[in-house]
Amino acid sequence: MSTEAASVRTCQRDAFSLPDDVHYLNCAYFGPLPKATEEAGIAGVRQKRAPMLVHSGDFFTQSSQARSSFARLVGAPDPNRVAILPSASYGVAIAARNIPISRGQNIVLLHEQFPGNVYAWRRKADESGAEIRTIEPPDTALRGAAWNERLLDAIDGDTAVVSLPHVHWTDGTVFDLVAVGARAREVGAALVIDGTQSVGAMPIDVEEVQPDALIVAGYKWLLGPYSICPAYFGPRFDDGVPLEETWIAREGSDDFQHLVDYESTYQPGAIRYDVGERSNFILVPMLLASLNLILEWKPEAIRDYCRRLSETLIREAVALGFSIEEDQWRAAHLFGLRMPEGIDLGGLKAELEARKIFVSLRGSALRVSPHLYNDEADVAALVEALRAAV
Repeated sequence: MSTEAASVRTCQRDAFSLPDDVHYLNCAYFGPLPKATEEAGIAGVRQKRAPMLVHSGDFFTQSSQARSSFARLVGAPDPNRVAILPSASYGVAIAARNIPISRGQNIVLLHEQFPGNVYAWRRKADESGAEIRTIEPPDTALRGAAWNERLLDAIDGDTAVVSLPHVHWTDGTVFDLVAVGARAREVGAALVIDGTQSVGAMPIDVEEVQPDALIVAGYKWLLGPYSICPAYFGPRFDDGVPLEETWIAREGSDDFQHLVDYESTYQPGAIRYDVGERSNFILVPMLLASLNLILEWKPEAIRDYCRRLSETLIREAVALGFSIEEDQWRAAHLFGLRMPEGIDLGGLKAELEARKIFVSLRGSALRVSPHLYNDEADVAALVEALRAAV
């Protein structure tokens, strides 16, 4: 790691507005807004008070800046390959609409992946006669390696698309996207990645992974607002059909005087997939502020900070009988502590609430997801709650 990246591995709680007595270890549920992002949103609200000050160029400038910042974050050389969407499910729907799938082919998904990356594929399978192939993990505490092996084995010559997360939302299992991407290309399958639980908190490089789509909801690890979602779309989608036929995605849309000279040609790359009213003067500047903050902090530094911060928690939890995935196959910023036998979940919830500790129960795991605003005091509070509950 570079010295520059290592230099930000300190708590950044002052950049947020979290109450001092709260231990918020739940970024996988909802990322708190940084102060800079909040200020950008307030400025956007105030701008609407004086619409005569909004010029035609303002509909394009910050959207272009947000594309560029997200492209930098994921290693995409061309910002025009970034679309501005309202949600991850919207991006998955775009992918499902534009990937041809025939009867006899299969769509590879993961067991219990987030439903926003499932329902569009179920509809596609129903309409096309394709098979949904859901890859389950082994019923063991250490399951990441075997789960990855099962995933690669399931991708075959009949696979049309592989659609999966980088990090599983329930317990932080990491999937080897480079290996999955190579296997998908080998059989000619499309690769669609939901990066909502990873991008921003760990590095990813689209030139290395070569996904056909990388879709990231903005309100979790991008620390942005709800209802905005940047997404990268590769060359497979260059001639695709968007969900909406927006005016602003057409060539020459910056010339407001001639908008009624209807243009059939889209702007280049993924801009055709932008949501209607994509130039949201509140959400776009908020997203841009958060993206630039993450670029300043660096995802690899965020990852390393979370890993270091969690070492004591993991060691103490294991000593108390909790189990956790091997380091190689779990994220540093999101991981599940699987319960020991006989634990009283009601008692555990009561302990967490009494100590103002915010984590999530997902399936059989206590999901912990720290960020740069957390420190050793947050970890110590959670350790004490676990001790009291066991």
